[in-house]
Amino acid sequence: MAPAPAALILPGSTVVVRDPVSIYNGYRGFVQRISDRRAAVLFEGGNWDKLVTLPLATLEAV
Repeated sequence: MAPAPAALILPGSTVVVRDPVSIYNGYRGFVQRISDRRAAVLFEGGNWDKLVTLPLATLEAV
């Protein structure tokens, strides 16, 4: 039996950062746009919002 395919990451997807060297490791956000193997991810938390561009390889779909 073949392994299940990885979840597809598209704009609007909820993702978690999985990069041990990133200060955003473990943060959950929403993909806003994708370009050249990078995604703009919106993080919201209380009284702040932050849009950060991260490599798709470091993101995991929720």
